[in-house]
Amino acid sequence: MSSVPSPVLRPSRPRALMHPIACALALLASSVHADEPAALLPSVTVRADAAGEGTAPLRPSAVAERERLARVPGGTNLALPQQEARLATLRDVLDYQPGVVLQDFFGATDQPRLSIRGSGIQSNPVNRGVVLLQDGLPLNEADGSFIIGLLEPRNAALVSVRRGANTLTPSATTLGGELDFQSLTGADQKGQVRAEYGSFGRKALQGAVGVAGEQWDGRIGVSGDRFDGYRHHSASRRDALHANLGFQRGGVENRTYLSWTDLEFEIPNVVPKDRVGSNPRGVMGDGSTPQDQLLNIYRRDPRREARQLRLANRTRWGSDALRQELGLYWQDTDDWFKDPTMGTRTDSRTLGAQWRADGQASAQLAWHMALAWSRSDMDRSLRAVSPANGSELQLFGDYDLQAENLQGQLGADWRVARDWTVVGQIGWSRQSRDAASRQTGQRLDQQWTFATPKIGVNWQATPATRVWANLSRSQEAPTFWEIVAGTVPNPANPATAKSSLTRLELQRATTWEIGGQGRWGEGAHAPQWQLVYYRSQVADEILSVSNAYGQALGTTNYAGGTRHQGVEAGLSGSWALGAAGALDWRGSWTYSDFRFKDGAYAGNRIAGVPRQLINAELMWRTAVANGSLRLGPNLRWMPQDTPIDHANTAGATQDSYALLGFKLEWTQGPWRTWLMAENLTDRRYASSFAIRDKATAAQPGYLPGLGRSVAVGVSYLF
Repeated sequence: MSSVPSPVLRPSRPRALMHPIACALALLASSVHADEPAALLPSVTVRADAAGEGTAPLRPSAVAERERLARVPGGTNLALPQQEARLATLRDVLDYQPGVVLQDFFGATDQPRLSIRGSGIQSNPVNRGVVLLQDGLPLNEADGSFIIGLLEPRNAALVSVRRGANTLTPSATTLGGELDFQSLTGADQKGQVRAEYGSFGRKALQGAVGVAGEQWDGRIGVSGDRFDGYRHHSASRRDALHANLGFQRGGVENRTYLSWTDLEFEIPNVVPKDRVGSNPRGVMGDGSTPQDQLLNIYRRDPRREARQLRLANRTRWGSDALRQELGLYWQDTDDWFKDPTMGTRTDSRTLGAQWRADGQASAQLAWHMALAWSRSDMDRSLRAVSPANGSELQLFGDYDLQAENLQGQLGADWRVARDWTVVGQIGWSRQSRDAASRQTGQRLDQQWTFATPKIGVNWQATPATRVWANLSRSQEAPTFWEIVAGTVPNPANPATAKSSLTRLELQRATTWEIGGQGRWGEGAHAPQWQLVYYRSQVADEILSVSNAYGQALGTTNYAGGTRHQGVEAGLSGSWALGAAGALDWRGSWTYSDFRFKDGAYAGNRIAGVPRQLINAELMWRTAVANGSLRLGPNLRWMPQDTPIDHANTAGATQDSYALLGFKLEWTQGPWRTWLMAENLTDRRYASSFAIRDKATAAQPGYLPGLGRSVAVGVSYLF
């Protein structure tokens, strides 16, 4: 069966009516450090808002966002996606950002594992630990969960990352912080068409049109992605529509957002370690072992299908003395996640509101306050999966779920001296997670009330250098993915499927960090740097693990305490080569040392995140007629083995790897073309894995990474 190609996706339910419309319109521009000179790459307008730069404007502004982040006494990132050539995946946006760890699922529009400072590393699939914001408003459901594949990086003007407790919204209380994807508007560009074609059936189309008047603007963009997949049974599809319309008159600005996403992908699932090297494209079912027969992926047909419709509105008014903003959002999400042994369907309706006020008490003292409320009503059903043909069998879990949050925030920035600022903030949250079984009548209602204080200091050591230190508290409530537990103890016997409700405690952490960022020298080519060290003492860390078959087993709070510490470093710049050329370079190093302090695994490393992750790129740039040519190599390097289990079993590791790539970009006027080659040496490696209490290399637990691949693309700006 190893020669059988991955089948084309076959939706098991009717597609939304918008799907053909989106595909027709599509037939009608990743990440750099914020301070990298804009001249190095093709320009895109990301406006500054002259009034009220102390708050994020409704039209994205790299200048204003950079100034806002400069007042945060902690680690942050500002990525400008439109300065990148390819924007097919989340990695294209965030690959060179320090402190942001991405581990591919299988390299398409699927569900990469995203972690910041060890957040959410135990969730499977990844769905918690950070707050994803779309234009300043939460994309997460009210229980804290998210579907990361719903993000569309091609629609983002900028991505603002506030790592750890350096958050700016009341909804973000977790160890990981928040990522804010701010949309392009009609004032940013008149229009764009983008197309991509690559190895393993990768195809993408995107089209966008923007219009702007004296006091209004609007933009609509559609995109479609297809990928046959590197591994067998790994095809994926995503269609998306994003639109926004803004009005501004006097001191009042209003913007309405609409987004629709239809995502589907097959899941090749995990394999034993030896197959990462011997048959990286294979899945369970390609061999003749009893494990292959039991976990045959072709017959069980694991997959995920998710559709979301979202509406949001933001209104901003006032002056620098007192500026206010009110945001409202509603989203309807239909999600079906089927692993090899059980299928989980979730229909969720979420409503939320967020209000913020910023004021200036004096030239030395600024303050802000905010309130946020959100509620999700979810219907979740669990069904066993037939090992013979992948069909859904008996219903063994049927739940009525409701999550609600009420949160507040109060903070102040006090300039105590010319170059010194003290920043203080206190957050308050009341969060509830109520679950009831329609089958058994079992009910579990949980509610937590907590505070998240933080205090920090900024020192402007020189005009080009800022140094900071902070102390903070974070809290994370479990999502329903942890509270509602479903298992199939014997994959050969679906009748053994069972579900239950799990009572869990808050995950709490106290974190301190020191760091700095700045520029060496003057001019557009001056090197930019950032360096952060943090240390978190975590209590009741939420740990989810898998069984011998790689399926979710359960979730607990670890009673012995854990410690997260690490270094986040970034460097970028350019060396001039004569009058018309230069070497542009950037890189990041994220070091993570996460350990159990006491308890059953005292002293062991927490499985899930590489100890070291290094990304680097070197590009030669030269001027051509009305444009530029850039080309050069890049490197993604994990220099040390990573344990896949908390017992740190010898041999049960994700082995170290180094992936060499190459990129070529050519721009001339409104045209831009690019070629990207990845994994040039065709290295066979595991990109991710299933986390267990105790594992062996012979158990299915590894996800082989993408092999050698090439993609080409072209875009045109109106």
